[in-house]
This record gives sequence, structure tokens and C-alpha cells, in this order.
Amino acid sequence: MARVLVVDDEPAMLQLIRRVLEKDGHICTMVSDAPNVPAMNFSKFDLILLDVMMPGLDGFEICRQIRYRVDCPIIFLTAKTQENDIVQGLGFGADDYIAKPFGMAELRARVNAHLRRDMREKKNSVSVSGVLFQLNAKEIEIDGQKLPLTKGEYEICEYMALHHGQTFTREQIYEAVFGYDGEGDSSVISSHIKNIRAKLAVFSLSPIETVWGVGYKWV
Repeated sequence: MARVLVVDDEPAMLQLIRRVLEKDGHICTMVSDAPNVPAMNFSKFDLILLDVMMPGLDGFEICRQIRYRVDCPIIFLTAKTQENDIVQGLGFGADDYIAKPFGMAELRARVNAHLRRDMREKKNSVSVSGVLFQLNAKEIEIDGQKLPLTKGEYEICEYMALHHGQTFTREQIYEAVFGYDGEGDSSVISSHIKNIRAKLAVFSLSPIETVWGVGYKWV
């Protein structure tokens, strides 16, 4: 089961895609108003199907605007099959395209193939906001260089990055990283985050945002 965002200005197409993907157990969010898409929270989606030819804001422009915030696969649904159009679309950060009209078997196969591939990659590594997490090695790399983090600092980064876009209190972060039986208290999270920010700043990165009165989030 995966969470799929489908963006298309044709209601009939949205309903057809929903019926097909729900047969595979996927949960679909359908959007027909393209200009509203860039403001959405994409952290809850595992894959995005994005129509190209839409009024107000086309799929290429949406992909260009959201790609830096989206780690999941993006597949274009397009009637454009000229090589230049395909190259342009992939250049905006899409992972694949499906030419309209397409068969439902092809749609299911492409979607499931990308979901399987994405799950395999995430077992080993994942890139969020320009930071590469080597999940098995419990290490972070930026531009090919290892970031010198303590075990606790790494765990804080991984937890927040894998839930990027969500805001957590210091208490939530402490419990997730150190557990209920941790020997310190949640106040140490502020110190850890200060150290993490200083190390990331060397690479001109600042993905940890303070949400005043609440806590922190990875953006």
C-alpha cells in the first residue's frame, strides 16, 4: 500500500486512475486545481502522478517548483511524446513519464515498479534537503563529505529528516531518539540541535527550522 497524489484537470481521468490504483490497495489523493498544488504538504506521499497539460499551471512548472521539497518519485502523465518535451520534463526532476492514452495495466506496472525501487533505495540511503543519509551505516554525507556527528546528533537528524515537514516538540524528539528511559531530559535537544546546525552551516545548509512556541522541524 502506498499514498499516491494524482494531479489532473480532468475529473474523469482522476476517477479512472483512482479506481485502478485502489485495486492495488493504494490510497489516492486527487487534485484537479493545479495552482493549489505547490502549497501542499508532500511529506505524506510515496509517489506523485502529475499531468502536464493543465490550465493555470502546467505539470512541468509544478515539478520545477516542488522537486526540491519532494523525495518521492514523480511520474508525468502527458500527451506530449516529442523527444524535446520528454527531455525537458525529466530535466525538471521527474522520474518517468507515461504517454496518453495509456493502458491501465501499464499505469499499474509503472507505478508499482517505481514504488518498489524507491522502497529498496530508502532501505539503504535517502536524500532530504541536500543531505544524504546512509541508513545502514548511520552516517550523513554532504557533497561526498562525511558530516562529523555524534550518535545522538545523527539519530536526531535522521528522525526529523525522515518526517520532514512535521513539527516536533523537544519532548517528542527526545523520546523518539533516546527513549522513555533516557538518562537526560528534553532540554538536551536544544543543545544537540545547536551543534547540528553549526556543523551543517559549514556546508551552507540550514534544514532545521525553529517553530516558536512548539519545537523544530526539518524543511
